[in-house]
Amino acid sequence: MSVDADTVRRIARLARIHLDEGDVDGLAVELNTILGFVEQLNEVDVTGVAPMTSVTPMVLRQRPDEVTAGGHAQAISANAPISEDNFFMVPKVVE
Repeated sequence: MSVDADTVRRIARLARIHLDEGDVDGLAVELNTILGFVEQLNEVDVTGVAPMTSVTPMVLRQRPDEVTAGGHAQAISANAPISEDNFFMVPKVVE
């Protein structure tokens, strides 16, 4: 896929970015370079490669799911700068 000047103008209009006419040709070259790199990535054989979210293996720490009686309201509200009757007090933000 090749990006021409009209496509650059359309992308700028859709993104609501002010674009000087002198920058259009340079941005077209940059976008074509980026798309060339993406095309190179499409050539890589990834069959058998599992998707991952990080280059280092990570396992989330889990705690046992246990039902408790609660009763920690005072301890929790003690961490708040301002609390009343075990409720957090916050400044009013909507009038």
